[in-house]
Amino acid sequence: MNQSKINRRGFLGTVGAAATGAAFALPAKVATAQGTETAAPASTFAPEVLIRTLPRTGETVTALGLGTFLTFDLKPGDPRDDLRQVFQRYVAAGGRVVDTSPLYGSAEVTVGQFMGETPEPDAMFLANKLWSTGEYLGDESHAQESFRQSRLRTWRKTINLMQCHSITNAPVVIPLMKAWKQEGLIRHVGVTHHESAAQDQLAAIVQRDDVDFIQTNYSIFSRDAERRLLPLAADKGVGVLINLPLEKARLMKVVEGQSLPGFAQEFGATSWAQFFLKWVMAHPAVTSVLCGTSNPDHMSDNIQAMQGPLPDERMRARMVAHMETIPGYSSIGTMPWYPGKENMYPGLIREAQANAARRLQ
Repeated sequence: MNQSKINRRGFLGTVGAAATGAAFALPAKVATAQGTETAAPASTFAPEVLIRTLPRTGETVTALGLGTFLTFDLKPGDPRDDLRQVFQRYVAAGGRVVDTSPLYGSAEVTVGQFMGETPEPDAMFLANKLWSTGEYLGDESHAQESFRQSRLRTWRKTINLMQCHSITNAPVVIPLMKAWKQEGLIRHVGVTHHESAAQDQLAAIVQRDDVDFIQTNYSIFSRDAERRLLPLAADKGVGVLINLPLEKARLMKVVEGQSLPGFAQEFGATSWAQFFLKWVMAHPAVTSVLCGTSNPDHMSDNIQAMQGPLPDERMRARMVAHMETIPGYSSIGTMPWYPGKENMYPGLIREAQANAARRLQ
C-alpha cells in the first residue's frame, strides 16, 4: 500500500482493533540517559512509546497526551461509547497523560469515570486546572471549592499537575497551588494559555521560577513559542505541555486531498496527523503534546505519533518548507476552529454559548 495515501479512517481495522483488544495494558518503564525514552510493552499489543522525564521530579510521561476540551464535553445522559473507545485505545497504546479542566463542561466527570475503569488509575498523569476568581479581590474561596470538586470528579487524592487556567487570577491561584503542593495534594504547579499573545506573560512567570509546568500553543503553523518561551522553559527545567498542535483541525483541513510527502517515511509518519504531531514532539523542550478527539479512528491514528523516530532539526525545517507550498496554509489563522464541523461537540459548552447568543438577539 502507498503509505502517503493512508488516511485517518484506514487505521481502525489494524491499529484500532489491536488497541481495543489490549485495552489498559500498562507498559513498564525503561530508564535511559536521554530525556526521550521508550516504554517497554506489557503485551504484543502495547508497542514501545516515546516518554519524557520531567525535569524537576524525574517522573516519566508519554510524549502524546489526551486533550479533552470540547471533544469530551457531553450533556448528562448522552452516550459515551465513542469517548470510552478513544480513552481505551490511548491507554492501551501506552498513553499516560490526560488534560482536563472544570471549564470543559462535563469532560472532567468523564475523565474521572474512565480513569477509574483502568486497573491502575493512579498510573495516569492527570493535568487539571483552576479557572477561578473569588467573592472579592484576593479571595481564595472559589479556587478552594473548584479544587475540592475536581478531586471528587476525578476521584484523586493527589493530582499530578494543577494549572492556573489561561493565567486567570494568577497572583492568587499560583501561591495557593504552591501551598497545595507543600501539603501533598498536588505534585506540580503550572500555568496555561492557548494564544501566542500570552507567551510573554508565560515567559515572565517561568523566569520568576513560579511554576513547574507551562502549557502553551505550538504547531507547525504557530511557531512563536520557539522565539523565547520554549528555550526559557528548557533552561529553567520547566515541563511543557502543548495545546493546539493540529490548530483545532485547521491543519487537517488545509491538507485535505494532499498526498503525504515521501520524506515523511524517514521519521515513521504514515498520516498527516502523525506528521504534525511528530513535528511538535521533536522540539527538545516539549514534554507532552495534547491532542483531543472524540473519534476512535482518529485516536488510532494519533497514537502512532508517539512511536518510532522523530524528525531532526533539518527535517523539521524541511517539513515547514513543504507546508508553505500547501494552498491555504498561510491563512490558517483566519479560519474558525474545526472548519466544517461547527455542529460537532453539542455538549454543555455549546449549549451555554448558544443560550448566550440568543440573549444578544
